[in-house]
Amino acid sequence: MPSTAIANQDQQDPRVTARLIARIKRLIADGSVSPGSKFPPEREMAKEFGANRASVRQALKVLEMMGVLSQRVGDGTYLSESAETILNEPIDFLVLLDDLSHHELLETRLIVEPELAARAAERATAEDISILRSAVLALERSKGIRDRLDADMAFHNAIFRASGNRICQLLFKGIHRTVFTSMNQLSERASVEQPIKSHRKIYAAIRARDAEAARSAMRDHILEARALLSKKS
Repeated sequence: MPSTAIANQDQQDPRVTARLIARIKRLIADGSVSPGSKFPPEREMAKEFGANRASVRQALKVLEMMGVLSQRVGDGTYLSESAETILNEPIDFLVLLDDLSHHELLETRLIVEPELAARAAERATAEDISILRSAVLALERSKGIRDRLDADMAFHNAIFRASGNRICQLLFKGIHRTVFTSMNQLSERASVEQPIKSHRKIYAAIRARDAEAARSAMRDHILEARALLSKKS
């Protein structure tokens, strides 16, 4: 296999990305890079890690999406002031390092989120209902994938908050973010009409204080996402 092909394959291998992220994490943990400070240039990290620059760039991009670092054009890469997120092993990081599958994450959502939606129907405040409505409208008006994912995240986060269980809110916010980060390509293929329809149905049930309808609508919504992910796989 030509060396360029090997490099491309290496760059796209999630296990290589996970290995490099683990190395970068150690730089943070041992104090080599402190919050707010600048990382070494990509070429130096590539040499130190025994990887090509494209692979290092991919790992840095994943960490940037997680909010662990920021990349400044013409300047370099800086560790976020709130980098404790990576040291606390968020769900996103566990997926990369422990090879948790997104099917497992969706199954976890299926087990718990319908109940959170039911609790939201019982406990939502007027403010919660307003935030949910705004998230539905944002999804309807979304122009691109980023807008769409942001609106979807806002909708589900509002449900987690309205459920009144702060532990579930923290846990499932992380799970939902991880699943959606991995489904960017899926979002390009899937029509936005089905998520809009599902969100409207969940929102209507919560607004009507119908816990059973909210539970059922959320379950259907997650099953649809799982079916799409299965087709992608």
